[in-house]
Amino acid sequence: MPHPIGAGHSWSGSFGELMLQNQHDRLGELVRLLFSVVDELESLFPSRRFTPDGHLVGSLGEAIAAYIYGLELLPASTKTHDARQPGPGGRLVQVKLTTGDKGFSIYDKPEHLIALRLIRRVSIVEVFNGPGALAWTCAGKEQKNGQRSLPLRKLEELNGKVDTSGRIPSVAAIYFS
Repeated sequence: MPHPIGAGHSWSGSFGELMLQNQHDRLGELVRLLFSVVDELESLFPSRRFTPDGHLVGSLGEAIAAYIYGLELLPASTKTHDARQPGPGGRLVQVKLTTGDKGFSIYDKPEHLIALRLIRRVSIVEVFNGPGALAWTCAGKEQKNGQRSLPLRKLEELNGKVDTSGRIPSVAAIYFS
């Protein structure tokens, strides 16, 4: 079962770190604002969907994961990985975010995978946080576009098998209020 991440985080750090924390706190507020604009556009044009997808959702996922897990983002469009765990021996990480309930698409087997789900535009849950090789075991056949599907339910099941040492711990919480 997925669970909200970052709950119960308390702050302890320098004033400079606190200033950075306050900047990052805007992330949840801005995501909420983005989706409220989507809702308003859909109410003005009921025959049209204004679904954020593609690069926007991918970039949101990367920013959210960088904040929650303390990751360093790699340059945009880096092959296979989106971020790196800081410090010596830090793992390379691919980040996936979905607003749906089906799953994710993936091109290559990452060193580490963090898959997140935005639920009802108000909470982020961790679907998978573990070795990319483990997630790759549930990847479907390669499609014509080179991608493979990672079903959400299978990733949730695999996530329960990842021990603490196989996870990247959260260092912050995100709030959408």
